[in-house]
Amino acid sequence: MKLHTKILLAMVIGLIVGLIMNTSANPEGAGFINTIWVFDLIGKDIFIGALKMIIAPLILASIITGIVSLPSVSELGSVGTKIFIYYFGTTTLAVLIGLVAVLIIQPGKRDSSQEVRAEREAVLAQYQSEFQSQTGRDPLLDENAGEYRAFIAVKEGESVDEGFASKWTRMKSTETRGPLDMMREEILRPILTNPFTSLAKNPPNSLGIIFFAMLLGVACVLIGEPAAPVANFFKAMNEIMMKLTMWLMEIAPYGIGCIIASLVATLGIPALLSLMWYCITVIVGIGIHIAIIFTLVALVGKKSPIAFAKGIRDAWLIAFCTTSSAATLPVTIHCTTEKLDVDEKVSNFTLPVGATVNMDGTALYEGVAIIFLIQLFGGLDDVPIALTFGKTLVIFITAVLASIGAAAIPSAGLITMAIVASAVGLPLHYIAIVYAVDHLLDMFRTSTNVLGDAAGAVIVDQLEGKKLDEATP
Repeated sequence: MKLHTKILLAMVIGLIVGLIMNTSANPEGAGFINTIWVFDLIGKDIFIGALKMIIAPLILASIITGIVSLPSVSELGSVGTKIFIYYFGTTTLAVLIGLVAVLIIQPGKRDSSQEVRAEREAVLAQYQSEFQSQTGRDPLLDENAGEYRAFIAVKEGESVDEGFASKWTRMKSTETRGPLDMMREEILRPILTNPFTSLAKNPPNSLGIIFFAMLLGVACVLIGEPAAPVANFFKAMNEIMMKLTMWLMEIAPYGIGCIIASLVATLGIPALLSLMWYCITVIVGIGIHIAIIFTLVALVGKKSPIAFAKGIRDAWLIAFCTTSSAATLPVTIHCTTEKLDVDEKVSNFTLPVGATVNMDGTALYEGVAIIFLIQLFGGLDDVPIALTFGKTLVIFITAVLASIGAAAIPSAGLITMAIVASAVGLPLHYIAIVYAVDHLLDMFRTSTNVLGDAAGAVIVDQLEGKKLDEATP
């Protein structure tokens, strides 16, 4: 069997096993818990862990190799400019598509969603009673509104479930940061970090590695022959990392099957129904964006959408299951160079950068999620927000900026969503509402991120290919 066939088969088996466990096994029983432990060991710890193991050296080696393989620094500038325009343009387009979809479909106004609002109103009624009994003041009076909302936030922070606790802590730290603060703290500072620290971090500091690799690669090109041993070392290292990647792909079907089984067994189908329209909106938006990406590949990249889909499907499937564009990076590079015939000079430079800053699916998801939550909870005691044009514009801008700073790791969009929420005054504890389906939607948005990266490589290769071939000695 080919790799993609094995992966699809593993996904189907994992889905069936997960459904059987979810419907017939006792989630508190030792058998269920031990089985999930084994699934997570194989899928998350071994498979994803092995992929993450090679991310940092792969990024370093591939970018340096891509740069030293370019004929000149001017060609580096040409490729860099084109890929920047593509990444920024598609990210902006993704947010716009998401906003249009959520404003038209209005998932927060649907009957199934209103059931969630009714449950929240019951909780707030309890908070009103507790606040009044503890303070002796009416929580609905304007002079007590600030203190009452702070009371609610504390209550929500205390009642965060264990699985959400670590993400809650990280989200809370972003509450007071604006887009400019995030640009400084999540982009500028990581870029100017000791490269050995960037390589050693878990997850690795991709921005820091990319920036240092670019500097090192450009320096090698400018120095010329004296730097040839360094350039050759990283070229050889890049070949070695790609070989390691192919070894890891042999266990991909087993890891992916276990990931799917664990997800379905623990989450189940009923938990998704109350957020069905929200999920539909995100998936519809992503579907439209993917259609546009395929159109760009056909018109600008001069490649058949069918050929492109076949060439990238292994990386697409792995991204869908691992929910990590960084973990998928080795496979993405392999697919674009070996199956889509993208020049290694282009793919080794553009794809590591794309895996770090090009987050089309994440950007779309964040805009949809925040507007959905405002539609759903707007007007409640602690959400005095009206969805105006101004608020929508703020969501649009911050979603684009926040997605650039999102780490290429699972559920990173849930963390950066806090930036968008705080920009419009949405309390952070409401983000927990969408956590139940975050992993499911993360599969769609991460695979979209990887698809966008690959499309960018194909398009830039088409625009620069002949020029690079002519300039190469």
